Amino acid sequence: MNIERHSLAKELPEFKDKIHELKMKDRHFARLFDDYHNVDHEVIRIEEGLENTSDEYLESLKKRRLYLKDQLYRILKCA
Repeated sequence: MNIERHSLAKELPEFKDKIHELKMKDRHFARLFDDYHNVDHEVIRIEEGLENTSDEYLESLKKRRLYLKDQLYRILKCA
């Protein structure tokens, strides 16, 4: 099975430099970025069959990932 990774640099390539800059300078952005990365990693592990969980839990993780991406995007647009 080919699992699509959702790294922020891949999802928002036009902000690659700004992402790096904000990770270093903005603690709130860095925390959100880390949360996004951790949730994405957990989704991938579940989709690859490395962890077992309910469909509802997986769906909640995907919604959390989208919410975090939206928050990060808002910060990037304003920076």
